[in-house]
Amino acid sequence: MSGFIGVLVVGFLLGRPGHEALVPSQWIASLLGENSVLSNFFAAIAGACMYFATLTEIPIVQGLLGSGMAQGPALALLLAGPSLSLPSMLIIGSELGMRKTAAYVVLVVLLSTLAGLLYGIFI
Repeated sequence: MSGFIGVLVVGFLLGRPGHEALVPSQWIASLLGENSVLSNFFAAIAGACMYFATLTEIPIVQGLLGSGMAQGPALALLLAGPSLSLPSMLIIGSELGMRKTAAYVVLVVLLSTLAGLLYGIFI
């Protein structure tokens, strides 16, 4: 049920392709509209902090792409999102320790950023 509510909220905030919503598409395009290291890094960080229920990332990324997000940052978000979330970081930290958790988080964010950047260059 919470996944449905999350997708509904994102729909109101991001709209759908071709239709403006509460968050102006200029904001999304200015942050994530180009395939730069900073855009990919920001998308990877955002994906790492979000909690994605199964298949909710698809409408979220579709809304972001429709608002001007480039394809490289979209991939970075899609790679980091299912790998990490704030609840999973807390659980991993309690089981493995903060040092190993920090290494895991840094690796996921950096490799997601790199993959998004390379994808954006070649696509």
